[in-house]
Amino acid sequence: MKAIVLTNYGSPDVLQLKEVEKPTPKDNEVLIRIYATTVTAGDCEVRSLDFPFYLKLPIRLWIGFIKPRGTTIPGTEFSGVIEAVGKNVTLFKIGDHVFGSKGMSLRAAAEYTCMSEKGLIDIKPANMSFEESASVPFGGCDALHFLRLGNIQPGQKILINGAGGSIGTYAVQLAKYFGAEVTAVDSAEKLDILRSVGADYVIDFAHEDYTKNGKQYDIIFDVVGRNKSSFSRSIKSLHKDGRYLMQFQNSKNFKKLPYEVFG
Repeated sequence: MKAIVLTNYGSPDVLQLKEVEKPTPKDNEVLIRIYATTVTAGDCEVRSLDFPFYLKLPIRLWIGFIKPRGTTIPGTEFSGVIEAVGKNVTLFKIGDHVFGSKGMSLRAAAEYTCMSEKGLIDIKPANMSFEESASVPFGGCDALHFLRLGNIQPGQKILINGAGGSIGTYAVQLAKYFGAEVTAVDSAEKLDILRSVGADYVIDFAHEDYTKNGKQYDIIFDVVGRNKSSFSRSIKSLHKDGRYLMQFQNSKNFKKLPYEVFG
């Protein structure tokens, strides 16, 4: 089968399309022909080792210290069709359309992959395409997780910083589903997409600083996290009882404030 193989750490050039051995499902596994997968920020971080110093050593020990060991196939999310099942599988059958996540075991950027029937896998919703469903396990589930932490309510105003990625675009749609008024912040080239998925207002961060425009929100969901945004400035844009949600939290910041919610 064909697969994308991570041959070294570095730029996208280290990824190569190769012929590798097709996996065989174990007794409790299903073999999935993958129709769609995703490339997430996490995939790019693994490829480039773009992690804080304290995480680089564990990642190297996991994948390979000097370079990835063996046949390292990246990719976590997938959707496809079950082509074979192990003899003990009872939850799925050949021909089922499924989607799911490989998690830290990776190997979704390939024509085929195997999954335990009790892993992060489920029947694909009939009203979603393979491409749409492949992005749900990471972007969709994370967005829903944080909005539930924020206890989002109809009529509230929410600002989503970094709204143009997989988590952010789901967060916009889910926030609208929950009845909120949504302001989406990202780069200029993503604003039309954000409008198309339901954002009421959009902000180009290169031309406007949302922390200085005088507007306040019930919830700020900071998908960008601590690397590119200022927590101390953002909370000034919250109502008194507002909630600040940060994907990558620095726990020291939160101990001083009684009204934030974080994951």
